Amino acid sequence: MAKMKAKKTAKKPAKAKKTVAKKASAAPKPKVVAKPQPAGPVLRGLRSTIFKVGDLPRAKEFYGALLGRVPYFDQPFYVGYEVDGAELGLDPDVANVPAGPGGAISYWRVDEITASWEHSIGHGGSPVEPPHAVGEGIFVALVQDPFGNYIGLIQTAN
Repeated sequence: MAKMKAKKTAKKPAKAKKTVAKKASAAPKPKVVAKPQPAGPVLRGLRSTIFKVGDLPRAKEFYGALLGRVPYFDQPFYVGYEVDGAELGLDPDVANVPAGPGGAISYWRVDEITASWEHSIGHGGSPVEPPHAVGEGIFVALVQDPFGNYIGLIQTAN
């Protein structure tokens, strides 16, 4: 009997399974639900603050310095400044409504309340309330313009 030679069969290394990293699935986007708009003559957002002023050239100088810009509308009967989507208007007609405190104060957003308060006073404003905290990282101050109008300043946390 002849000896049989055992064939050596080399085992092929097992193929490594390719693993494909799955992309992390993004969190599902929340559904945007349109808020119903109130109907009727309701207040929808602050748009303008208009100050009565007895001396329009002086008011333009004062507010031009405080805002660091020139008016977009400049007529003898009205001067308007666009300020980040809001409007500051200067109205020289004081026949029916005089210049000065009228019970409403508009607060203007500022980046640094103390610097803005000092800047306002340095350009002819009078101090009414120095900068102070009102909670949750919000600071307010109040100055009076040369015509008696109150100007609120507000610095928010963000």
